[in-house]
Amino acid sequence: MISIKVLFIGGTGVISTSVSEAAVQDPDIELFLFNRGSKRSSIPPKAKLIIGDIRDKHSTSEVLKEYSFDVVVNWVAFKPEHIKSDISLFKGRVGQYIFISSASAYKRPPEHYLVTEDTPLENDLWQYSKDKIDCEALLTKEASKDLPYTIVRPNYTYDQTMIPFIFNSRRKRYTLIDRIRKGKKIIVPGDGTSLFTITHSRDLARGFISLMGNKKAFGEAFHITSDEVKTWDQYALLTGKAAGKEPDILHVTSEQIISLAPEYAGGLLGDKSYSLVYDNSKLKKLVPGYKAVIPFEEGIKESVSWYDKNPDMCSTDDEFDLLCDRIVSRFGI
Repeated sequence: MISIKVLFIGGTGVISTSVSEAAVQDPDIELFLFNRGSKRSSIPPKAKLIIGDIRDKHSTSEVLKEYSFDVVVNWVAFKPEHIKSDISLFKGRVGQYIFISSASAYKRPPEHYLVTEDTPLENDLWQYSKDKIDCEALLTKEASKDLPYTIVRPNYTYDQTMIPFIFNSRRKRYTLIDRIRKGKKIIVPGDGTSLFTITHSRDLARGFISLMGNKKAFGEAFHITSDEVKTWDQYALLTGKAAGKEPDILHVTSEQIISLAPEYAGGLLGDKSYSLVYDNSKLKKLVPGYKAVIPFEEGIKESVSWYDKNPDMCSTDDEFDLLCDRIVSRFGI
């Protein structure tokens, strides 16, 4: 017998696809996905699709008026106006609303390398993070007992279709593997010794599922990350190992990269340029036994293998490739 009915708004992204797949495997969850239906191949067979556009509040209200849900998760809320719309749509109608924030909302530059959920939210270096902070503030201010909420702050999270790295193409992730295999230099900002955590989406999904419908999570915020911590040079070497070739690493400062590509300022200075370790004690206290179990070495092998088995996805980003070459030419020794 179904225990909870869950609505995912979006549900076909890197993180949300893994959570959707985990949800449909749980016999206590009946999962609905509300989106435009443009990524039907990413929708698990057991999930029920509701076609609609969350940005059109009136039509969304009409489409969803006949439904009731125990849990609503908005995977595509990025700005305060999105939260305001959701409060209007779901207040008094759902048992739990989950907002997907970001671990990049924590104070940057950090005052301490170890991050807990009590670390201040303050990041003026990246607009994406500032918007997430404003979303959290609005939700905690305007939500009430009529809309119990939980906030989840993922950090850098990947799946088999993604090659995660501190400096890679955002549009065509295989570009990094292509550069490694061709013996071209890859760029590591700083001296490569900064510590960072990269989390596999399946690990995050197991922690996330445990928060849905959990009354002890109401009014609380959680980050869900791996406990594995590595330097960016270590991530580069493991990525090269998975690709079958040792990478040729060039260290340059984030500021040097930004001088040629200002659009990377937020993701570097606003997030990945600092040593950060996430303490998952709060989640583990709520969910005894939870632990991320996929090491990066295993996950990146899976990602590279996925691309090798799907050659049509192995296109490269010529613009990013040229940018890397410019950085090498300008700052390489």
